[in-house]
Amino acid sequence: MEVRWTGSGISELRSQVKPMSSEIPGHFRNTTRTRLRPDVPRAAEPRRRPARPDQKAPKPPRQKERVRKTDLGTILLHWILVITLTLSIGTGLRIAMDSPEHSWLVAFDSFLPLYTVWTLHIPAALTLVAVSVAYAAYIWRGGLMRRIRFDKMRLKGLGNRSKQVRWGSINIILYWVLFATMIMEITTGTLLWLGYGRGIWVEMHMWGTWIIFGYAAAHVLAHFALGGFNQLARVLRPTKLGPRPTPFDPMDLVAELLDPENAANSQAEATPKSRWIFRLSPLVVALAAATAGIAIAVTVDGASEDTFFVRRIAKADRPMLDGDLSDGVWRTVRPFTMFTALGGNYDGKGEAAVEIRAVHDGEWAYFCFMWDDPTRSLKHLPLVKRADGWHVLHDRYDLGDERSYYEDKFSALFTKLPIVIPGDRTYHAGPTPIEGKPSTLSQRGLHFTPAPGLAVEVWQWKASSGGLLGWVDKNHFDMPTEASRAESEGHVPYRGGFIQDPRTAELYSDNFERQPVGGYERPIQPKRLPRNWKATYEALGRIDLDPDHSDAEASRWWMNMSESEPYSAVLDAEIPVGTMIPGSLILVDDIDRRADVIGMARWAAGHWTLEVARKLAAEAPDVPISTGTYLRVAVFDHSQIYHTRHIRPIRLELE
Repeated sequence: MEVRWTGSGISELRSQVKPMSSEIPGHFRNTTRTRLRPDVPRAAEPRRRPARPDQKAPKPPRQKERVRKTDLGTILLHWILVITLTLSIGTGLRIAMDSPEHSWLVAFDSFLPLYTVWTLHIPAALTLVAVSVAYAAYIWRGGLMRRIRFDKMRLKGLGNRSKQVRWGSINIILYWVLFATMIMEITTGTLLWLGYGRGIWVEMHMWGTWIIFGYAAAHVLAHFALGGFNQLARVLRPTKLGPRPTPFDPMDLVAELLDPENAANSQAEATPKSRWIFRLSPLVVALAAATAGIAIAVTVDGASEDTFFVRRIAKADRPMLDGDLSDGVWRTVRPFTMFTALGGNYDGKGEAAVEIRAVHDGEWAYFCFMWDDPTRSLKHLPLVKRADGWHVLHDRYDLGDERSYYEDKFSALFTKLPIVIPGDRTYHAGPTPIEGKPSTLSQRGLHFTPAPGLAVEVWQWKASSGGLLGWVDKNHFDMPTEASRAESEGHVPYRGGFIQDPRTAELYSDNFERQPVGGYERPIQPKRLPRNWKATYEALGRIDLDPDHSDAEASRWWMNMSESEPYSAVLDAEIPVGTMIPGSLILVDDIDRRADVIGMARWAAGHWTLEVARKLAAEAPDVPISTGTYLRVAVFDHSQIYHTRHIRPIRLELE
């Protein structure tokens, strides 16, 4: 029904309203501006002395600052995240220190973990996943989205004059920087763990570390600017979690305006007070979410275990070991591809894909490894004659870490131990990974096992040290050996628990005596000189001293006993200055018939192909090849110890 007001109605309404009297009521007379209740007697006012002209006006009392607190759930998640990030970054920097491009991290060696690195880094990463999931669930269930909400109002707050508003907006931006960085770290870390790591993922993983460092400093400074030490101390003062905010209802606002007292009472009745310091349900939801996250991660990891099936063949079908993939048996085997990364050279990328094929005939196992390598590197520490004598071409060989003038190598590790994480078990990072033992001259880690009886067999194929003649080293990782006097004094590298195949001393060697650190900068005397230096020089093929250029296919960068003689000044005088001779000596003529692990290789079109055979049965310290044997592979691109690697092993399953 529509109500209309007429002129006569308005006049009638005005006549009923009494005019307000201008006289002040008696109970308001002679009072201060503070309104007093009529039933409370007014206290006598104290007499005030007149202020002297030179007396300053008293300062108003300083209002006491409110002690700031935070709900217990946020405090718990905050400190778990801080501890986990500290462990992840500390162990991650120790791992990164092993790569030459981050060798400057050695300056922080005393501050980083030493004996527990990989076995702490992976669980810490898994805990980070759990904490991230738990925090998201806690924020959602606790109704705390306003803490991290970034919208137009927050964006406008960056230019606000109020310090509280401005720094509050900056804090929320920092939160989202951390969220994005955590997603990047978890994603790239998962790719590296699963074996899909590439150079860009490794770099992004490292960038995330520096971003987290910067965030930590900015986070503390922003909170200090927001409220000083009182604001920073919030993470040490727990309080109960406030009630979950209800959705906005316009009728509640109308009710509060019309009847404030009843509206306040109804709100108080609707929200009962909790006797607990925290509300249970958000923490329970967060814990359940974290548990589910860990369960999913572990399940996915177990389901994605790298298992390689080794098919059984008839003995008549066994392949010919010649480094050629054209054998019919290899065409019937589905290759298993393992991506390896974090190595040296490879045009600065440090990564290579390795294709693995394998069969067995019940007595012997046959493997075919094919890996990427853009260069055919056969030069192994060659010797060049200069005016002052013979010199070894090298860049870090005296430190045990040659990266330029070294032969290509390939390594395969076998163990029966279910070692998922090799770090801290067969490899230990840091310049001094063994207490009481010499430091590494290369400032990198050492291979050794932490206890006796942990058999680890390591095949190592070397291109110019018998590798192209049918020989493969059969080395082992074991307990650390006693250091020699030269190793203790730092003259030659200490090798920890890397046990070289003892037969190699009779099969091949360098063509010069080992020198202490810095000794290769001076002229050295070769062990042997070629009988016919011209023929030996021609056998080297086209000589290109750029390590990243490939050697000729027919070139031969080693000398055997029949074509060389022990060093003599007479023979040396016949060789002109500028002549180059091999730095590797083959000491026997039947090296291929002395091998337990037989292997032949060939390089073509940017790939090495290596065929290897070994008996299935073995006695300690060798490792039998059977179902449940674990395999790892590594590639060396003209480097001594700087090889590619992968984290998770390959489990063999034999038919």
